Amino acid sequence: MAETTRFPSTAGTVQPPAENAAIRLLVVDGHPLVRWALSHISGDAPDLRAVGEASSAAEAINQVFSLKPDVVTIDCSLPDGSGWELARALRDRYVHLGIVMLTSADSDDLLFRALDSGASAFVSKSASVHEVISAIRHSAVSASSFSATGLAQALRRRNDSTDCLALSGRERQVLDLLRDGRSVPQVAAELYVSLSTAKTYVARLYDKLGANNRAQALMEAVRLGLFEGRDVLAG
Repeated sequence: MAETTRFPSTAGTVQPPAENAAIRLLVVDGHPLVRWALSHISGDAPDLRAVGEASSAAEAINQVFSLKPDVVTIDCSLPDGSGWELARALRDRYVHLGIVMLTSADSDDLLFRALDSGASAFVSKSASVHEVISAIRHSAVSASSFSATGLAQALRRRNDSTDCLALSGRERQVLDLLRDGRSVPQVAAELYVSLSTAKTYVARLYDKLGANNRAQALMEAVRLGLFEGRDVLAG
């Protein structure tokens, strides 16, 4: 989504809110009703003040630059692209900006995607008003940390899934080589094994990850946290 990286030419800054000052909120969502509801959330929280709305990623970038909000809420799916990409672009540009990711769905995969995108909080749209307000307040004062209901349980489930995989040392070597873009013949050469043996290693790895090809295997490994945040090449 090219629009998420086209910032105004003059650099803007976002600073943490001053003590006792109202939290300035920008709402980014493709649905007018959701924008209206979030913009009027200050009725339940006098310390929040909606300063603007945006219906797209491109509009959000300009609004953040001009309005300098303390916190921005972002729907993960926007009319002109991905809310995740917008969150990452904003985080790279504005380190003090609180970012709350909102989603209609609620899953461990989405939670970890919010974490990876640099969000400050992750909230389901089915959450209570109190939970949304708490996420906004958290993001205003601790933009670089991450808050989400069920985070501890999600981390436990991911760790349990990783433990259950029980990859052997050789399988982890194969996974790392596939991540680095090696072909099966190259895997065989680097591990000093025959081509048929390398094919067997790869097949066993795919079976454990429930994958049919390299791309699926790498994506599942990312989901399970097997690369610990390292770059992945699926080519």
